[in-house]
Amino acid sequence: MYVNSGYLHNSVVHFKDKSRPLVVGSCGTFRLYRRPRLPTYRPRGRIDFQLLYVAAGKAHFFLNDEDVIVTAGHMVLYQPKEVQRYVYYGIDQTEVFWVHFTGSDVKNILKSYGIPLTEHVFYTGQLPEYQNLYLKMIQELKECNLHYEELLVYYLRQLFILVSRKLNSRPKAADYIQSEIESAIRYFSDHFQADIVIDQYAASIHRSTAWFIRNFKHYTGMTPMQYIISVRMTHAQQLLSTTDYNITEISAVVGYDNPLYFSRLFKKQIGLSPTDYRKNL
Repeated sequence: MYVNSGYLHNSVVHFKDKSRPLVVGSCGTFRLYRRPRLPTYRPRGRIDFQLLYVAAGKAHFFLNDEDVIVTAGHMVLYQPKEVQRYVYYGIDQTEVFWVHFTGSDVKNILKSYGIPLTEHVFYTGQLPEYQNLYLKMIQELKECNLHYEELLVYYLRQLFILVSRKLNSRPKAADYIQSEIESAIRYFSDHFQADIVIDQYAASIHRSTAWFIRNFKHYTGMTPMQYIISVRMTHAQQLLSTTDYNITEISAVVGYDNPLYFSRLFKKQIGLSPTDYRKNL
């Protein structure tokens, strides 16, 4: 099981803070590989808010006495004192990101971004930017640099903005187009290490390459290859942050046989070479 998390003031005790409009208390991510299951049960809930993002696989959330299967591309919002019960299974290769937050004006802030308070589960799509923002919050909670609490709120608001755009500005594509693009997103997210050829993928779903690229970009805001590269770089950042793998090993894990090419691409996408990125950590 892969775990990466950070806590405000290094305390795992959840808290309520009304001194500021919005306060980030903790943030983290799980990915199950071999562990058979990871259950969570809080019969009295927590005293803060929690926003979870299912980035890969699926998770089982028990809501209103029903087992709701939440697939990749969905977020789940828990409000204070709500019963929390959910399970991740290793067979599903579940990857989940989560953030806990509190404050004096949280509900109004969520409403201002159009994030529903009457629903637990809502579709937000699979955007690498979500994962990047969660990872940035985790890193800030670990490093505790100057003004990091302000930066945490800044990153969380960025997350809210992206979710708001997805919820309120979804492209008016036909249902069959939407379904095909979402299937492609899931496939690319689950097989990002593979040597994916866009022409071949388009042919496999009986579409022209031009049609597929055009509709994929319309739906996600980026081309298929840009999306795949973004997913690879996000995973590379995780490996650089949490493992001792060398650059050649990380390059191979995320799908590049040539570590020099991987390093150039990483610097172009992230702004630092893999070596400098790890040094800054």
